[in-house]
Amino acid sequence: MNALLDVLCTMRLSGGIFLDCDFTDPWCVTASAIGPDEVGLLGMSFPSHVIAYHYITQGCLLLQIAGQEPIKITAGEIVVFPTNGGHMLGSDLSLPPVSAKQLVLPPTNGKVARIDYGGGGALCHIMCGFLGTDMPNDPIIKLLPNVLKLPVEEGASSDWIASSLRFAAKETAAGRVNSPSILAQLAECLFMEAVHRYVETLPQVQRGWLAGLRDPAIGRALARLHASREHRWTVEELAREMGLSRSAFADRFTRLIGEPPMRYLARQRIQFAAQRLRTSHESIVRIALESGYQSEAAFTRAFKREIGMPPAVWRGRYPEAPGI
Repeated sequence: MNALLDVLCTMRLSGGIFLDCDFTDPWCVTASAIGPDEVGLLGMSFPSHVIAYHYITQGCLLLQIAGQEPIKITAGEIVVFPTNGGHMLGSDLSLPPVSAKQLVLPPTNGKVARIDYGGGGALCHIMCGFLGTDMPNDPIIKLLPNVLKLPVEEGASSDWIASSLRFAAKETAAGRVNSPSILAQLAECLFMEAVHRYVETLPQVQRGWLAGLRDPAIGRALARLHASREHRWTVEELAREMGLSRSAFADRFTRLIGEPPMRYLARQRIQFAAQRLRTSHESIVRIALESGYQSEAAFTRAFKREIGMPPAVWRGRYPEAPGI
């Protein structure tokens, strides 16, 4: 899964918890897609793509996306919305729903925004957050379902996930969310864990980028491409390293991934370069070389073709590189 981890890291996710909710039975609300208002609660600019999530710390609820059957979410589970889709949730989905946005109480005394709503019965406590990315054309987002449910008490990472979320919940409730970057990193790790577990559940016959990771030869090729983007790869060299003929490797890669190896590599180089432009002060020519281009001119042409603007213009959108 090295290629999966690498792509997840290059998404350069940021975000955090923006809403703390106490719902009491009976209740039913609609949650629309997270927009600039919610992102603005954390003092952030609106990203190109938003991944929403809810973490249930107490009680249970029913959640429904239009056209799908309701699913039950219980305490200790996190539900992730990779496409930031609207949904309905509540103790009883047959009730007339109320828009959650109309119920939001603004932040006070250093705490996050809140919702207190319901009929006074059993309590359901939810922490709402998001992750944002400005990286274009992420293969992960395109292939994930519109909702992922992650039981944080299960799996090899359950101990640190559960303890970290309990800590975040405690800090949020006490109004001590003074390190939003820490919460963002926690949410990023949770998203990676959710994606990893989803990939593990896929049938072997599943096609697409995620399936390519599970193919022994193509998975190794993806890992090699991501680990050494600057290398001047050829299809012949990759095929030889995977123990396949050129035609067999190219056909297998294209069938599973959906595009030829060199086209895939070109897109990954540009995504890597876009991240470096945003998060470092390295010169454009240096980043071009790191990304596998032999000249700044060739890099600029390729970057503009993929992103829609020259590298300098892209970098100008992020004048202050984080952590510099």
